[in-house]
Amino acid sequence: MRRLPPLTAIEAVVQVARLGSVKAAAQELALSAPALSRRVQALERFIDRPLFDRRHQAMVLNSDGERLIAQISPALDMMADAVEALTSPTDVQRLRLGVLPLFATQRLFPRLGELRALHPELHLDIDTGGHGISRLGEGLDAAIVLARDVEPALYARRLDRNRIYVIGNRAMVDGPDPVTHPRQLAHVTALVHRDMPDTFAAWCHAAGIDELEPLAIDHFDSGALMLEAVAQGLGVAFMHDSHFEDAHDPRLAKLFDISVESPYSYWFVCRPRALMQRPVKLFHDWLIGALTAPAE
Repeated sequence: MRRLPPLTAIEAVVQVARLGSVKAAAQELALSAPALSRRVQALERFIDRPLFDRRHQAMVLNSDGERLIAQISPALDMMADAVEALTSPTDVQRLRLGVLPLFATQRLFPRLGELRALHPELHLDIDTGGHGISRLGEGLDAAIVLARDVEPALYARRLDRNRIYVIGNRAMVDGPDPVTHPRQLAHVTALVHRDMPDTFAAWCHAAGIDELEPLAIDHFDSGALMLEAVAQGLGVAFMHDSHFEDAHDPRLAKLFDISVESPYSYWFVCRPRALMQRPVKLFHDWLIGALTAPAE
C-alpha cells in the first residue's frame, strides 16, 4: 500500500482552504496557529509543492491546491459517511443542514412539525454559521443559501423568486413627517445584508435615483437583526418581500410602491452525490413540496 500523508495534515489544508486563513482554521481545529501551519507545511513537503498563495493575513489555494481539494473531497465525504453510519443509531437519519437564521425562523421552523410527522426518524443538526456552500461535505450535508446563482458543479434547486422592498419603521409612514419620496432616503441609514450586497443599487436604479447617497450603508449578516434595527428606528432595510410579509411585525412598513425584481433567491444546495444519502433525499423532497404547496 502506498504511503499516505497524515490525515491531520489533510484536515488542516481543507480547513485553511475553506476559511481562507491560518488563524481562523486554527480556531476551528482548537490548535495554535503555528501548529496548524506546521501541518499544512507537512502536506506541502509530502507532495513537494506549495498548495497556497500566501498573502497578507490570507491564504488562497493555487491551481495545485484546487486540484487536490477537488480530488480528495469525495474521499473525505465517504469517510465521514462511514463514521456516521457506525456511530449513529440505525433508526435515526441525521442531516447536517446549513441555513440562514431568518429563513429558519420565518419559513422552515413553522413547518418542521409536518416533516417530523412524515419522517420521525429524520433529525436535523442546524448550523447557522454562514458560508454554507463552501462547507458542503466538510461539516454540512446540505444548505439553504441566499445567492444570485450556484456553481454548476453543485446540485441546486431554486426555492423562490423575490421583490426588493424598502422596509422602514411604521412611524416613517404614519408619523408627522412621513417619507413619501425615494429621495428622502438621503437622510437615513441604509441597511444591507452581506449576502445581498446589490439590493440597494438595484432598487435605486429601478427608482431612477442611481446617484442617491444615504447617510451611511450599514451591513448585517443577520436578517432578523436587520428587521429589529428597522423597528428600533436605526435605518431602512433593503430586503425581500418575503422577509417583510413573514415577519408579521406591526412596527414595520413598506415605504414605497416601487416593484423591483431581486437578483437573489433562496436555494437548496448540496453536492450531487449527497442526494443519494437518505437524510438529504428525505429533506429535499419534503422541502420542495412544502414550499411549492400553498400553506394551510
